Amino acid sequence: MISFRNVAVSYGTQDVLRDVSFKVNAGERIGIVGPNGAGKSTLLGLISGESAPASGSVVFEGVRPVVGYLHQQLYRWDSSDTVLSYAMKAASRTTELEKRISELESSLSSSGGNVRDDILSEIGRLQTEFEHLGGYGLETEIKAALGGLGFKASDFDRPFSEFSGGWKMRAELVRTIVTHPGLLMLDEPSNYLDLPAVEWMQRFLREYEGTLMLISHDRYLLRTLTNVTLEVDGGTVTRYNGGLDFYMEERVRRYRTLLAAKKNQDRIREQTIRFIETFRYTPTKAAQVQSRVKQLEKMEPVIVPKQASEAGHMRLPEFHHCGTTVLTASDAGFSYDGTHFVFRGTSFDVSRGEHAAVVGFNGLGKTTLLRLFVGSLVPTEGEVTLGHKVVTGYVSQEFSETVPPERSLVNVVKREDPSLTEAAARSLLGSFGFSGDDVFKCAGVLSGGEKIRLAFARLFAQKPNFLVLDEPTTHLDINGRKALEEQLREYAGTVIVVSHDVEFVRNVAQCIIYTDGAVFRKFQGGYDDYRAYCARGDSESRSNRRGSVPDPSPRTDEACAAEERQTLNRKEQRRMRAEEREKRLPLIRSLKRRVEETEKRIAQLESEQNELVASLSSEDVRVDFAATNRRLSDIQKELETLNLLWEQTASDLAFHEAR
Repeated sequence: MISFRNVAVSYGTQDVLRDVSFKVNAGERIGIVGPNGAGKSTLLGLISGESAPASGSVVFEGVRPVVGYLHQQLYRWDSSDTVLSYAMKAASRTTELEKRISELESSLSSSGGNVRDDILSEIGRLQTEFEHLGGYGLETEIKAALGGLGFKASDFDRPFSEFSGGWKMRAELVRTIVTHPGLLMLDEPSNYLDLPAVEWMQRFLREYEGTLMLISHDRYLLRTLTNVTLEVDGGTVTRYNGGLDFYMEERVRRYRTLLAAKKNQDRIREQTIRFIETFRYTPTKAAQVQSRVKQLEKMEPVIVPKQASEAGHMRLPEFHHCGTTVLTASDAGFSYDGTHFVFRGTSFDVSRGEHAAVVGFNGLGKTTLLRLFVGSLVPTEGEVTLGHKVVTGYVSQEFSETVPPERSLVNVVKREDPSLTEAAARSLLGSFGFSGDDVFKCAGVLSGGEKIRLAFARLFAQKPNFLVLDEPTTHLDINGRKALEEQLREYAGTVIVVSHDVEFVRNVAQCIIYTDGAVFRKFQGGYDDYRAYCARGDSESRSNRRGSVPDPSPRTDEACAAEERQTLNRKEQRRMRAEEREKRLPLIRSLKRRVEETEKRIAQLESEQNELVASLSSEDVRVDFAATNRRLSDIQKELETLNLLWEQTASDLAFHEAR
């Protein structure tokens, strides 16, 4: 369908892509992953034609499909647009057809009974095309999609300009997906979505039948929607013929192979350079020197991707002991204008060591609730009180809310703990990946991922025992999210987090604080338990400390059936994994045998090598120095080959044993 042929892209002096070649086949569902700034969005821009390669070509093979492309940034809109009219612009052809059909019907009604066959024929042809494009049901589908992403029916006729950037991006997402293009390209579509909207989008895309290209750090979307992975890193694009889990396992094996190859190449390069420098001015070696120079020039560098080797710099602070109850909300409510309440009647406790996630649609008060917890807002009614010796640490959605952009990194950390010396502050920043002169950069110039790391470095200096984290995963790549997730799972303090990353919430949260749009309630159980509870629609089967928990959001029979299918799928996957492990046992035994045999042969050669080296330094006149040196050279070559073989075989063994 699409072929990238030796594509190169540069921005100034920076090579974003170098000699990239791969194919995208019709019907594939491709996840595009890699570090921020590696060139993932550049790939989609090349396909859409918005940018052109410096060299090479991007070729559509066969009929070019209709392309739907969701960018990370929003484009212009008309001042007269409502939410619905903006979304409907995606169907420009159906709008044109509807207008033309209306004009023709008007001409018929004004013809005074003189029916023209050509007009009737034209109306029939246009209506057939209109039906084929789904024109009659398109508005209904668009309204359903807007509702699924959190818009209320009363929002449809509101001016588009009144909405925040995040809500505008939701409408843009609807415009992109509802026309069912043959090629759908989505660039970080979950950035502005809350958990319910992410799950709605996942269900919608699961039914999409065209070719999907998805840039995302969201493991839930990648795991459930993609079956091919493109890793963009270090100017290269590597295709993995499997989804996220396959990619995560395979890239480790590939990384080890590349690392071994790079070490071998570096050694050969070093030996070659040393030979050239040693014999450069020796006339008898001139031909050999020139040969080595050409060999060096032809040597293609082995590139080891960064993402496979970087686990992210994340640490959580040690903390002081606090009381058993960390936070208590008692009939708390909040209103910004004193009249319209964001929520009210909220009552629950948070105990020491609990890890809770706050879930619900955007605009229902999740961030407001967190600000009450940290004291930056005061309840309009009721109380929110912290327990004995509770120290809060807050990571906000907007970094600028808590850190002046002109302040240097080292001063940001020292401000949190004035007792820190500059050396100690630099050491702390170094443990979060800021080294050398980076510590003197201004906070305002940091990338999204760097800002999150600085935010946690500040927390480390504060030593809080109650972490309040508002969308901490937004600017983190897959490795960064995994690193933070692992730290939070091991953290013995108390955590309340808001995140749109389903996988992150699923793995971190032990209980859920949810909202129905009027009040926040606490659900005792993890995210999967919460979703299963919602699906059952049993309003009295769970209760929190302060009474019965009503059903958060009853699900349809179809949703319940989907949950059951997922459960059966998980059982089937476990059975298949067990069968795969059983099938791999002969291979594992073979690999173990090869590793043992290789190690045994290496030991024999090293022993012989030591004996020969010792004989050269002995005074025994019977030693044949020429033959001994030849044998030592042969041993060295064989050892190099065996060591590479051992590294590869041991890596394969570790990979298959870990699966």
